Amino acid sequence: MAETKLQTEAETETPEQDYALSREDVGTILACVEAGDRDSLVTAMEDLHAADIADLLEQIDAPKREKVIALYGKEFDGEILTELDENIREEVLAVLSPQVLVEAVRDLDSDDVVDLLEDLEEPQQEAILDALDDDDRAVVEQSLSYPETSAGRLMQREVVMAPDHWTVGEAIDFLRASDDLPEQFYHITLVDPRMKPVANVTLGKLMGSRREVLLKDIVEGTFHVMSVTQDEADVAYAFNQYHLISAPVVDEEERLVGTITIDDAMIVLDEEHEEDILRLAGVGEESSLSDNVMETTKQRLPWLAVNLVTAILASLVIAQFEAAIAQVVALAVLMPIVASMGGNAGTQSLTVAVRALATKDLTGANVWRVIRRECIVGLLNGVVFAVVMGIVGMVWFGSPALGYVIATAMVINLVVAGLAGTGIPIILEKLKVDPALASGAFVTTVTDVVGFFAFLGLAVIVLL
Repeated sequence: MAETKLQTEAETETPEQDYALSREDVGTILACVEAGDRDSLVTAMEDLHAADIADLLEQIDAPKREKVIALYGKEFDGEILTELDENIREEVLAVLSPQVLVEAVRDLDSDDVVDLLEDLEEPQQEAILDALDDDDRAVVEQSLSYPETSAGRLMQREVVMAPDHWTVGEAIDFLRASDDLPEQFYHITLVDPRMKPVANVTLGKLMGSRREVLLKDIVEGTFHVMSVTQDEADVAYAFNQYHLISAPVVDEEERLVGTITIDDAMIVLDEEHEEDILRLAGVGEESSLSDNVMETTKQRLPWLAVNLVTAILASLVIAQFEAAIAQVVALAVLMPIVASMGGNAGTQSLTVAVRALATKDLTGANVWRVIRRECIVGLLNGVVFAVVMGIVGMVWFGSPALGYVIATAMVINLVVAGLAGTGIPIILEKLKVDPALASGAFVTTVTDVVGFFAFLGLAVIVLL
């Protein structure tokens, strides 16, 4: 009975309990560190995934992090480094002894080694490169020669390939006899005599076919080849769009030089999404919880300065109606509402447009339909809130005319917000400017200026 109860409690645990590193786990590990008990520390961490250990190192402060690493010592796994936030990774790499660092990266795939070396100073790079076999070093150095955000940097050089004339039996015999297969792979890439990839065969199809079947008769229907110079964002888009598991990478002569797997592509896609969100918020594309006060301040200061400029522009519009505001004090009370509603509506349209541009859903074929839709949505929302604010204006200040003014201004600004929120990102992309980076300031400026001008201008015409 007790066993059944325990099983029921275990089954009803929330996903957060299943996957998050608990406070008790962190407390146990830190207690081992404070006691200097290395054996207990290793025992406490041996069942943790590399990602969980990385989370632990990110959650604690620098002095505790250094103690954990020093006591953990040679048990430190290279997979932990690949899971760490880049800023924390730099700190960890500075703390690791050269011997531990070399051992940690020795068994990593080539793409993980390349990703790691990108963040190191030259002396640390040389120490790791010297620890690699000559063949592995040549492979890593070749990958580092490609542009930073290219498929050449993202790919791993460990590829399972076979001639396109082989049978299933020949391929299976080859795999069983090979001593250096990748730890994980999903396809066998078929190549022609010039080493040009021509198709992929999934392991499922391979193992489910008879030995005499030709590999070219069981190839996948979807096959995409990436160039070493192709931007990693485009690679990630292709994986997401066409549901790829892995894809071969070719050099300038279209010869097979590597492969990209879905886990690496999804990391890039996740990073692109995160960068867009951070840029839209104006906090810098590399912001993270691990940044110190000065780094965070430097990242946010420029965008606050841009917002200050837009606020000054809006204030200049208000200044043109100073006399009207002095005569009708209610204008000063109500005008922030018009600008605020326009800003929020613009941000909604902007977010949808920037995301659609990033995923290539917003194109020249549907751009006018999307702009028209956002304007109509702005119109309908404007009418709804115009009725609300018209009633508020009449009841609060006892002036039907004031209610008409704010209602009309609300409609105008929400329509403009829909137009600006969609149109500005599209224009910026045409000008080769990142829409996520610059759109927010422009949309805010437009909605503030139009909102104040429409409301105060109509007030002058109708009320004075």
